[in-house]
Amino acid sequence: KVKNEFLGHTENHETLLNLFEKHNNDVKALVGISKSASTHQKYEVTRKHLENFIQYKYRLSDMALKEINLMFITDFEVYLKTTCKCNSNTTAKFMQFFKRIILIARNNGIIIGDPFANYKIRLQRVDRGYLTEDEIKKILELNLVSDRLEHVRDLFIFSCFCGLAYIDVAGLRKEHIRKSFDGNLWIMTKRVKTGVDVNVPLLDIPKMILDKYKDKLPHGKILPVISNQKLNSYLKEIADLCGIQKNLTFHLARHTFATTTTLGKGVPIETVSKMLGHTNIETTQIYARITNNKISSDMKGLSEQFSGIENIYKKAVQ
Repeated sequence: KVKNEFLGHTENHETLLNLFEKHNNDVKALVGISKSASTHQKYEVTRKHLENFIQYKYRLSDMALKEINLMFITDFEVYLKTTCKCNSNTTAKFMQFFKRIILIARNNGIIIGDPFANYKIRLQRVDRGYLTEDEIKKILELNLVSDRLEHVRDLFIFSCFCGLAYIDVAGLRKEHIRKSFDGNLWIMTKRVKTGVDVNVPLLDIPKMILDKYKDKLPHGKILPVISNQKLNSYLKEIADLCGIQKNLTFHLARHTFATTTTLGKGVPIETVSKMLGHTNIETTQIYARITNNKISSDMKGLSEQFSGIENIYKKAVQ
């Protein structure tokens, strides 16, 4: 031991929960700059699950990082699915956050090996909801006598036509709306969640919504944003009034932009991916799907291209 200390080979006794706490404090300091409050919350919940697991399994208050191995990882997964009743995707998300802390430990020389090397995190593909064009029309045509619900509708519809997440809509200011090279108004901002640039040309409906609130809101705001919790609660009221049998949340507007507003109208997935602020096409494919209407429209166009050959066949079989 004395020889190791002399040579600089001292053993690192950094613990998992302690490093996790340091990391979470860093994330908290970056909330509103390059991290979202929800990301910080997810890391906090993951740490709490690990703390409870270590107490439950080992009767300890913390665990040395050098003691983390594949068995610890798989036992934690089982704990999440059984004791905590987490579904597969929720469990996978917690494991991703846990793996991030292990990566930090490796990068800082706290541990040498990778206990996650033989562990695969599996996310099951989820069919994310979205609104059809008819459902969007129902919301637009709804006669609302409450300013509260009218503001919520405007926010939701705005996102249906520009694809921004709640945290990014909440942060929009005048300086984010700019005239671009094509003479059109664009949203030019960064995603709070990832810091990735987001540039979206404004369609007429979001332009009209912005004009409606122009110079009428305090603190430089350009939209009547309320808390995400209240927003989602009021969206349930709007869904009931419209007879929409879907779980209407603000994030559903982002899915709707990806599916109905853009991909469903023939916008290439590469373009949609850029406007959503995704760093790869695979992420966009999770959010969006080709609708049956788009398939029908595309095949009708294809049929027209073969009309000459079809006429030849008709003559041949007569």
